[in-house]
Amino acid sequence: MAVSAYILIQTEIGAAQGVTASIRSIDGVDEANDVTGPYDVIAKATARSVDELGRLVVGQIQTIGGITRTVTCPVVNL
Repeated sequence: MAVSAYILIQTEIGAAQGVTASIRSIDGVDEANDVTGPYDVIAKATARSVDELGRLVVGQIQTIGGITRTVTCPVVNL
């Protein structure tokens, strides 16, 4: 069963557009958009497991230059 999550991302000033473009190129990212508010970018990602999702966020998204903080919000089916 696939695991989906929304990743809330804060960036350095002026970096959101480049961060969004970089995130969109990552395999497993379904979409990424610039937003206003306390976060600068919100991405949705899907992985085969929670561990794979963690590797995607920590190993690929968090390594993008200009990102200062991420919060991962897994989707739950209540």
